[in-house]
Amino acid sequence: MPMSIGVLAGLIVGAVLAAVGLFKLMWRVAEPNEALVISGSAHKTEGIAEGMGFRIVTGRGTLVVPGVQAVRKLSLDLNETQLNVDCVTHQGIPLRVKGVVIFKIGDDFVSIANAARRFLDQQKMMPERVHIVFAGHLRSIVGGLTVEDMIRDREKLTGQTRAACGTEMEKLGLIVDSLQIHEIEDPTGYIKNLAMPHAAAVQRDARIAQAAANLLATEAEQAAFARMSEATRDSEILQAGYQAERDKAAATARQAGPLSEAAARQEVVVQETRVAELEADRREQQLQADVRKPADAAAYETRTRAEADRDARISAAQAKAKETELAATADAAATEARALAAAKATRATGEAEAAATEARGLAEAAWAKAFGLAEAEAIKARAAALAENQEAVVAQQLAENWPAIVEAGAGAFGNVEHMVLLNGAEGMSEMFAKALTMGGTGLGLARQLLSSMSPPPAQPPTPEPPAQAVPHQIPIQEA
Repeated sequence: MPMSIGVLAGLIVGAVLAAVGLFKLMWRVAEPNEALVISGSAHKTEGIAEGMGFRIVTGRGTLVVPGVQAVRKLSLDLNETQLNVDCVTHQGIPLRVKGVVIFKIGDDFVSIANAARRFLDQQKMMPERVHIVFAGHLRSIVGGLTVEDMIRDREKLTGQTRAACGTEMEKLGLIVDSLQIHEIEDPTGYIKNLAMPHAAAVQRDARIAQAAANLLATEAEQAAFARMSEATRDSEILQAGYQAERDKAAATARQAGPLSEAAARQEVVVQETRVAELEADRREQQLQADVRKPADAAAYETRTRAEADRDARISAAQAKAKETELAATADAAATEARALAAAKATRATGEAEAAATEARGLAEAAWAKAFGLAEAEAIKARAAALAENQEAVVAQQLAENWPAIVEAGAGAFGNVEHMVLLNGAEGMSEMFAKALTMGGTGLGLARQLLSSMSPPPAQPPTPEPPAQAVPHQIPIQEA
């Protein structure tokens, strides 16, 4: 039993070791600067055409079946190639261009796939292939330029070369990190001759500059000599001045005694004069205090009183003028107020009379119109009544005018002084009937009334004039 357990444990350990060994054999890891190209089975990689039959792995590990799949490494390190190309410029001048190209395989799968198909087994040949590509394009570009263009603008030459080689380098799966033109050799000396006029100009300018410097140096030396002579002269003049001062000091020392006495006397005179001036000033101050100050005070008092009297008179005159002005202003205002009041009263009276006259006219016109309309209506009514019942109209007219008929009949007895009546009332009636029949006055009046069926148009009564309006007197109180 223990032996079988040991055998089982050994088998397990062997199986584990075999599994680990097999895994290590199958597991492949791509370094950061390399790409694993795995072929032997159908694979599809993004960006790569179908049917390529290989897989690319970068920066990670993958399982590879030994005997079925093959694994090869493609370096992604930088490479460089030295350029040493003989060219001919547009002017026909031969030149040799030297430079360096730094390139590498692109990091994308397309570039790695293109480089793998071309350089997987020939990675050491990449610099030579790149040199051939750049040499051809460099000759073509230099052939379109002049020597002056190449010298003055090397960046232009570099840019055109990189642009021309870019497409071909992309097809090869390569990218250019840097292209530098180090040197342009001139076997014919064209560049040297081209620089000679500039070199000569530089030499000329250098000589001119040297001559100018020499001239400045000579002028500086002469100025220095002149300043030395001037300093010598100034020194001798100063020495002579010092000597004169020494001589003057000696003479002054010899005359010091007499001069001291004269100065002492002069000081005495000055002091006496000062005392006299002070005395005169004292007397003047005394005179000011004793005479002038009192006189000035009296004059000031008199002047002040005169000014006060003058100001009082001026103030009184101004007050009187102001009072007169105020009184005149008050009288003018009162007069103006009275005039305005009278004008307003007159205007109101006129307006009242005009309104009254207008009202009377309107009233008379309305009354005349109403009377005319009433008279016309009455005549129209009588005519209508006469046409319908003439007898009734005549009877009405007789009844209305019977007093006038009686008065006309009684007119026959107007000259009778005495009348005797018989049979009483009957006699009176018969007498009146006879009188009426004999006189015919009543009948004539009746006929006249019947012939003129309508009386003449009556005149409208004249309206009484209204009482004249008395203007209202507005009392005005004087201010």
